[in-house]
Amino acid sequence: MAAAQTPAPGQVQAPVSGIVAEQRPAIDALKKQIADYEQKKDQADTDAALADLRLNLEGTAKKLLEIGVSFRPRITEINSRLEQLGPPPAQGQPPEAQVVTDERMRLTTEKAEINAVLGETEDQLIEVNKMIDSIVDARRELFADTLSQRVDINYSLGTEIITAYGQELQSMNQLISSWWRFVVSFKWQSMLAATFFAVIAALVLLIGGQRTLGHLYLRDAKIESPSYLSRLAVAFWSTLMRSLTVVVFLATTYLFLGYFNVLRPDIASLFYMLFCVIGIVYFVHALAQAVICPGAPNWRLVRVAPRPGRILMVLITATATMTGLDYIADTINQIAASPLSLTVAKSLVATVLVGLLIIAMAFLKPLEDEETGKTKPWPRAMRIFLFTIGFVPIIGALFGYIGFARFVSQQIVINGAVVVTMYLGFLTARAVSDENALAGTKLGRAVQTRFGMDETTLDQLGLVASIVINVFVVLFGIPIILLLWGFQWSEMSAWFLTIATGFQIGSVNISLVAIAIGILLFALFYFFTRWFQGWLDNRVMARGKLDSGVRNSIRTAVGYLGLGIAGVIGVSAAGINLSSLALVAGGLSLGIGFGMQAIVSNFVSGLILLAERPFKVGDWIETGGVGGIVKKISVRATEVETFQRQSLIIPNSSFINGSVGNWTHRNKLGRVDIPIGVSHKVDPRRVHAILMDIARGHPLVLKNPEPFVAFKSIVNAAMEFEIRVHLADLSNSGTVQNEIRFTLIDRFAEEGIEMPHPQQDVNLQIDDAEAVIELLTNRVKSELAAETKKLRS
Repeated sequence: MAAAQTPAPGQVQAPVSGIVAEQRPAIDALKKQIADYEQKKDQADTDAALADLRLNLEGTAKKLLEIGVSFRPRITEINSRLEQLGPPPAQGQPPEAQVVTDERMRLTTEKAEINAVLGETEDQLIEVNKMIDSIVDARRELFADTLSQRVDINYSLGTEIITAYGQELQSMNQLISSWWRFVVSFKWQSMLAATFFAVIAALVLLIGGQRTLGHLYLRDAKIESPSYLSRLAVAFWSTLMRSLTVVVFLATTYLFLGYFNVLRPDIASLFYMLFCVIGIVYFVHALAQAVICPGAPNWRLVRVAPRPGRILMVLITATATMTGLDYIADTINQIAASPLSLTVAKSLVATVLVGLLIIAMAFLKPLEDEETGKTKPWPRAMRIFLFTIGFVPIIGALFGYIGFARFVSQQIVINGAVVVTMYLGFLTARAVSDENALAGTKLGRAVQTRFGMDETTLDQLGLVASIVINVFVVLFGIPIILLLWGFQWSEMSAWFLTIATGFQIGSVNISLVAIAIGILLFALFYFFTRWFQGWLDNRVMARGKLDSGVRNSIRTAVGYLGLGIAGVIGVSAAGINLSSLALVAGGLSLGIGFGMQAIVSNFVSGLILLAERPFKVGDWIETGGVGGIVKKISVRATEVETFQRQSLIIPNSSFINGSVGNWTHRNKLGRVDIPIGVSHKVDPRRVHAILMDIARGHPLVLKNPEPFVAFKSIVNAAMEFEIRVHLADLSNSGTVQNEIRFTLIDRFAEEGIEMPHPQQDVNLQIDDAEAVIELLTNRVKSELAAETKKLRS
């Protein structure tokens, strides 16, 4: 509290600060809450109570911080005003006006009051943080005690345990009988109504799920060899939908029983645990059936033989059932206030049986050999793992560490089921993301038919579906695992709220909500810019009869301006400090000044190429006398692969500053020209008809635009024609040209069309004619003599 100051004679007592008076009730209320929390902390003996108390304390600490922050504007105003008034005059200087002295005194007093209140809130905040730390330590010690506490097991107390068990059965029988008589006498209609509504809810989910999502998880007996993706999807969705149906039925039954006041508190806790156990056991059974599939071997995920598969399913279901019975037994112990010896005996039997069932699984030979069809045991690593997790709870229970043994056995069964389900989900997501994987499923074909998608769009949809499945599996599985490990739902809700609203990493505050809002605003403004571009071009500039070049320039400028504004809005909404971008821009300008012009030019050119997309990966381009296929576009250079398989790394500025030819800019449609020459002796109209017939008959030549034959010229040696055909895919141009040329040769031979021959002129000197004739005559005589000699011999 602020110390009261006695005013000088003639001065007025400064009133209490308005903001202090405003915040005082809230501070007093928080102080009272903190005192109550201190008492509750001493009385809390369960992890759930400690977790809830910690969340309440964290909320109180947040309110204290908000109160402290609310004083900052007033403190800033007071300091600014005191600086304006200046210090009081020194001794010997002229006195200042009384109004100034009173104003300084009032501000100083108010500042002292605010500082006193801030000190008070800081003390309370320190106290709250100490309590939070002590709760964390208490929860850690409670968990450690649960696992490390050893119970002395007296195996000679068998008679006493049997007697206590009989008394517990009698007590529970009386409790349940009295409740049932009450229900039959007064609440039987409410009981029937609750059951009826629960059955209706389960049937709605079951029938509606089969009609809408049945193609995802119902096994089609007509499919002999379903794809791996289909088997994964059926296993995942069948487990999820069947388990949800049972969970909805149980949850609805419990809620309506509570709504109609059918359940007493003790019976309600028993029903709650019973329904939870039924849901967990059914979920484990459905999961095992989905993976092993003994009744439909073609849909199984693991090559497990049918008979060992059924045995394995029974062992898995029995393990889950035994773990659930242990939970129910623990609830009965609390309701009936059973003695410690009976509680220990129940937990000992349950954990030992769970361990024995897991060991029995290790001894199985469930796997089926692909070649011989014979059964074989688990792989060595799997057998060692099963033996380990089977013996650990048995050994722990026999040595008296019941809490540790129960924790291990429960986590093995329940966490194992959740982890296996998540793994199936991840495998499904990975299989969906494979190239053209979605097109091979019934769902993919249905979507493709319904929305008229091409294969590329459907493949991209598979990537999106893969991301959605991964996110769904994480959001579904991680909270369940954390709950099973002892974390409270209220804690996880607080963590999610903190991550969503903002958390600090160094000096940077990251908020997922702000980032999502930034992305949403960027997308909205980006699409608005695209719409505005189209409206401006088609509705405004088109009516003004502007030149196409001017229209394109204005449209491009508007697009870049809108994109820049959308980027600034998105970055600002995401909470990113734009001053950091200014530092980056300053560094870039400094680098440009020191000789990075070429690098920055290529970098900016790469951004322009990525934004404008004059060509994309897979396009056939020509630039600088080089042609090839674009393989990669980065911010500095572009990789082009020539048709000789040579990779060229071309700086991006070369594409911006030079001309680029793109054969497949908007599509792969293009024209191929095939020149041909024929002799002057042939009727040109006949040749034209034959060439048109050949061009139209090729299967890869488009009918629209129609093939065309041009009679180009008449030269000394031939008449020159040119076949011009359009192809849907220019990458087939080489094959088409070869096939058309081969067909030309065959048709010309059939039709007797003569191809032109090159003419060669031989010039002889008259002076050498007699010598040439004599040379030829001698050569003929020698050849005749040789032939005559051969005939005689």
